[in-house]
Amino acid sequence: MKKSIIAVFAVLMFMVAGCGPSREKVVSQIQTMEKSLFSPEAVSFSKEKADSLLALYAGFVKDYPKDSLAPGYLFKAANISMNSSDGKRAMEMFDQYLKDYPDKPKAPLCLFFKAFIYENQMRDLDKARETYLLFIEKYPTDDFAKDARMAIDNLGKSPEMIIREFEARQKADSLRIADSIAQTKKRGKH
Repeated sequence: MKKSIIAVFAVLMFMVAGCGPSREKVVSQIQTMEKSLFSPEAVSFSKEKADSLLALYAGFVKDYPKDSLAPGYLFKAANISMNSSDGKRAMEMFDQYLKDYPDKPKAPLCLFFKAFIYENQMRDLDKARETYLLFIEKYPTDDFAKDARMAIDNLGKSPEMIIREFEARQKADSLRIADSIAQTKKRGKH
C-alpha cells in the first residue's frame, strides 16, 4: 500500500513538473530572445519578438517572483514597454517593481521613469511634477535627482524655449564674469 501511494505521488509530481517549462528552460528562452532582439546584427526592432520577450519576462516574474532574476526581468520588460511608447503597460510594471522589490537597486530609476512617462508619453504634467518631487524626496542623493530637478524646471516648455533660456543664462554668466574681471583690473590699478 505504501509503495503504491509513493508511486502515485511520484507520478503526480512528475506530471506537475511536466506541466510547464522549467526555470532553466525559461531563462534559456529569455536569453535567446534577448540576443535575437538586441544583438548588433538586428537591423530593426521587431514588435513581435518584443511582445514574445515581454510574455516570457511576465511569465517568469509570475512563476518565480522570489527568484533573483525576477526584478531584473520586470525592469527590462518595463523598459521595453516604455521605449515602445506603451506608457500604460510600462507604468504598471514600474508600479509592480516598486511594490514587490522596493529595496532593489532599480527602484529609484523605476520612480524616475514613471515621472518621465507622465511627462513625455501621457502628457500629464501635474502627475509628472508630483512624481519627480516624490523621487527627489525619496532619493535626494541619487544620480538622477539633479535630472529630476531640471525636468521640473522645464516641464511644459518647448525645446526652443529651453534653448533660449539656456542661451540667456550663458550670456548673463558671461557678462557677470566680464564685469568681475573688469572690477578686479580696476582695483589692481589703484
